[in-house]
Amino acid sequence: MTDVSTLTVNILDREFRVNCPESEQQHLVESATSLDQRMREIRDTGRVIGVDRIAIMAALNLASELLSSENENSGSIDKVNQSIERMQEKIQQSLNETQELDF
Repeated sequence: MTDVSTLTVNILDREFRVNCPESEQQHLVESATSLDQRMREIRDTGRVIGVDRIAIMAALNLASELLSSENENSGSIDKVNQSIERMQEKIQQSLNETQELDF
């Protein structure tokens, strides 16, 4: 069983207590730090007022980046899959040729 403890993170000068498995605490701290930095950047532009709106803008930016990253990776995955399929075809072709020679 994974040990869970409560961790306090600071985001935009507010403390949040979060239950988290000990094995994931460092990742949570890094995530909170990244979110804090993004929210501060948005706040410091002066164009978005209110913590709720700042949080939503940060979430939208993060979601957009995630989707863009997934789309970029999906193209890479498609290329890798195509390469694997070509290799499988070559292997199968070689096996077929080897079988023909055995007869």
